[in-house]
Amino acid sequence: MTTDRSRSLLTRMDDMPVGRPHLKLALIGGLGLMFDGMDGSLVSYIMPIIRPLWHLDGAQTGLIGSSLLIGILIGSLSAGVLGDRIGRRRVMMYALALYAIASAIAAASQNWEFFFTMRVIAGIGIGAESAIIPTFIAEFIPKRRRGLFVGAVAGFFAFGYICAALIGTTLVAGLHDGWRISQLVTAVPILMLLWWRRTLPESPRWLLTRGRAAEATLIIDGLAEGKLVRAARGPVEALGDAAPSSGLRRPTLFRHADLWRHGNARRTAVLWLLWIAVTFSFYGFFTWIPSLLVGRGMPIASSFTLSLIMTIAQIPGYYSASYLNERFSRRVTIAAYLAGGAVSALLLSQAPSEAMVLVWGSCLSFFMNGCYAGLYAYTPEVYGTELRATGMGTASAVGRIGGIVAPILIGVAFSSLGFAGVFAMIMVVLGGAAVVVLALGISTRGRSLEDIAAGAAAVEPIGAVVREGTAEPEASVRRGRP
Repeated sequence: MTTDRSRSLLTRMDDMPVGRPHLKLALIGGLGLMFDGMDGSLVSYIMPIIRPLWHLDGAQTGLIGSSLLIGILIGSLSAGVLGDRIGRRRVMMYALALYAIASAIAAASQNWEFFFTMRVIAGIGIGAESAIIPTFIAEFIPKRRRGLFVGAVAGFFAFGYICAALIGTTLVAGLHDGWRISQLVTAVPILMLLWWRRTLPESPRWLLTRGRAAEATLIIDGLAEGKLVRAARGPVEALGDAAPSSGLRRPTLFRHADLWRHGNARRTAVLWLLWIAVTFSFYGFFTWIPSLLVGRGMPIASSFTLSLIMTIAQIPGYYSASYLNERFSRRVTIAAYLAGGAVSALLLSQAPSEAMVLVWGSCLSFFMNGCYAGLYAYTPEVYGTELRATGMGTASAVGRIGGIVAPILIGVAFSSLGFAGVFAMIMVVLGGAAVVVLALGISTRGRSLEDIAAGAAAVEPIGAVVREGTAEPEASVRRGRP
């Protein structure tokens, strides 16, 4: 239930000007995603080295390429469930520690099976972070700048990919056992936990669903005063929001069925299709592009250099789309960048020279990452607070199915489809997704998260106050009613 007090607090958050604490939160979230991107992208530079080292065939190499995606799928699902249950902040911190430790251990791998296992575990941490951070940021940023901020935070992925490309062209390609050293480098972000532990507040929106209005008030007061406040846990209040103690029922742990009920089915179907299409295309491209270029007769060092230039094109892709998130609806921005990606993939498939491969590969990189800037802003917006992390995590996890399939499918099909066929396939996937989001997506620009959620049919809030031993909630309210 949304009470007058909680509604007032949420309105205050949405209407306050963007200030220093919002920027600091964006930096914290952005750095988390940057290191996720760095760790995730580095495998594409390691694959051409370990393939001859361990005498891997195409299927085994494809499994290495998909290992992180398998872990990300698990991590995204787990982060969504846990983020709605135990809070956004704790999931962010645990996830950072898990992926950093697993990356360090991977450096000692003596065979592809152990390396594969460690990459899966690291992927669990990366998947959890990449699902929970956009949700966390979206719940803090005022509604008039939410699309810009969340898209810009997602843009830090690009800096991570550039770091991975730099590590690939220097350490991996330039040093003996440089790929092992690179794995140790990706573990360094564990030091950020010292900063996060002292700085990160919990999401006030999540606190309100747990009946912790006093803590939410302190954090919102801090935002208004230009500082981040880590409020100490206070007593649970029966606000009609979730109250986990004082004899009140805890929320259901797994609420995935609600993603397909109460008016959410269309939103969920569109999001899942978008995540599958974009993630299939993205990982199919970036995981295999160095190896595909080598397959065309290009030296490894040259293929890494071209991959680095294509990766740099991600930055304007992310930030141009972040800007357009507020100029147009997220739906239109996503569709426009999907269409641009489809055209780029078609032209890349027909590229007659190395120069044209670079041009159209950079364009494809630009547009696909612009899609992500829109998608990371759009996904957490379409669900209510009690379902937001589950919805974001599940959509991200389902999308990883496309990412898992892409490296394996391309690894197996490249011999028959060739360079042109691979990118023609990516063109079809991106073009189809653009049509779907234009036809079925909803507009979220300039609307509060609560207003967007109210557009779906009624959902029993997990915060409905229910006394143990009674069948009916006290003053339960259905979302979607005034």
